[in-house]
Formats: sequence, C-alpha cells, structure tokens
Amino acid sequence: MKEISGNNIIYEFKPEMESKKRVSPGEIVKFDANDAFNNQIHSEEKTLNEVDFSKLNPATGPIFIDGAEEGDILKVKILDITVSKKGVIVTAPEAGVLGDMVKESKTKIIEIEDGFCKFEGVKIPVKPMIGVIGVATEKEPYSTGTPWKHGGNMDTKDICEGSTLYLPVKQEGALLALGDCHAVMGDGEVCVASCEINSEVTVKIDVIKNGDIEWPVVETQDEIMIITSGENADEALRESTEQAVKSLSKGLDISLADAYLLASLCVDLRISQIVDPKKTARAAIPKTILNSKTFIKRC
Repeated sequence: MKEISGNNIIYEFKPEMESKKRVSPGEIVKFDANDAFNNQIHSEEKTLNEVDFSKLNPATGPIFIDGAEEGDILKVKILDITVSKKGVIVTAPEAGVLGDMVKESKTKIIEIEDGFCKFEGVKIPVKPMIGVIGVATEKEPYSTGTPWKHGGNMDTKDICEGSTLYLPVKQEGALLALGDCHAVMGDGEVCVASCEINSEVTVKIDVIKNGDIEWPVVETQDEIMIITSGENADEALRESTEQAVKSLSKGLDISLADAYLLASLCVDLRISQIVDPKKTARAAIPKTILNSKTFIKRC
C-alpha cells in the first residue's frame, strides 16, 4: 500500500497538475486528508469570519495513475475512512440556506465517541464520507470548493466506505486528489458545513478502458447514482434526470420515451448539497433495474 501525506495538497483542479505520487491500477492508496478548514479552527472561539478562505477545502494529491488516458474511467473503491476524535461545524450570516436568518457566526466543536457524534445531548451515528474528490479537468480550472464533471466538492454522503466512485478521465494519469471529509452529513449540508474532520482515506484504484462517462457516478450496495451539478438546484436536478433517462435507454436498449416513463417509476432524485458555488444533485437507479456492469458497458 502506498501513502500520501496531507502536506501534499491542492486548492484547484485543472488540466495540468504536478503529481505527488505515481501508482498502478489495482494498487491501494492511503490519503491523509485535512479537514475543510485545513486545521485552522481548534476552538469554539474562532469563527468562520476569522478563517483564511484561500486555504479552504484542501485536497490531498494529486496522484498519477499509470495507463489512465482521456476517455477512460477511473474506478475508486473506498475501502476505509478513519476519522479523528474531534470535528468542527460552523455557520455565519449569509451562509447556507438560511443565512439571512443567522445573526452571528457560530462554531461548534463536535466530539466523536463510541461511533457517535455528540451534539447538545444528541448522539448522531458516525457515517464518514468524502466531500471533495476529483481528477484533472478537461479545459478550465475549478477550485476545490466547486463541483463539476471532474468531481470536486460534490459533498455527496454516498461517497463513503464501501462505495465505488467512477470519474471521467480527461488527462493522462487522471490525477486524483481528495479531502474535506465529514464524520456525518445530512443531504443539503444546509448550514454551509458539516462535521468537518481530519481523516485517513484508503482506496483501491483501477482504470476502465474506453468507457467514457460525462459525470461522476457512485455505486452503493443497492444503487447506481449519477452525480451532477448546476448553477442552481433545478439545473442540477434536471441534468441528473436527463443522465438517468439516457442511461436507462442505453443500458436496457429501450426508447428514450420508455426510459423516461421507467425513470418516473423507479429513479429517486436527491439533493447532495445546495451551499457551494454550484449546487449538486444525484439520480439513484436501483441495481435491480440497471446493474453496474451493464451501466459501465453501455455508458
């Protein structure tokens, strides 16, 4: 297993990035991932207003994957996410969905104990997930705080231990980087943050040749989810729907009209996050309808 330190970080996904590590398909890699604030907040006295915004959402990497070329798919199996014993959540005026209602900045330190996040007497089961994960972009750069077709700050809680993420490769070597893990997060991440926490993320990396996809896809035990982003939630949801319908049409070899009808019967639309510069949604297709082998083969 290879390891990459949290000292190797980027704040931007772009077409050309200097790799920090080189791996072969089939290798296991452990990423030391910093929290979303790059360890700037250690007490409840420090608020979002005092944070250096140029250091938000650091992603550890990137790593170069031998044999990955434009038009391939990078397959990232998430084997383990180990979080530290303490996380942080913040909000501030004009931040998140209800920012107009927030009168002052607030920071909470969240203790992790016996598999639970402890918050004001409430115990929330820990379910670690990766907020930022992506590859080199096709043309223009995107900050690690922004989601798009390369991945990035998708804040999708299903990108978690046991899931497999598929990313479209646009540059040689793919150049994978990740960070911004959360101990737990609700869909939407409504206050602009979740339980931001330092983590160790272990993944197995493979390359699927000649299997072009347009958007990131996450596979869970029961579903295939197409993750899309847009300027607003409506755009993201429409794109997720279109991608799901096209996938059903191709994968099942049925007409677009029939796929549209089928989607209304069995595809779930879900919000991932609505607080980043672009909003993110996902369309979940049951694997009883379209399994991963068929999806990847026909994508």
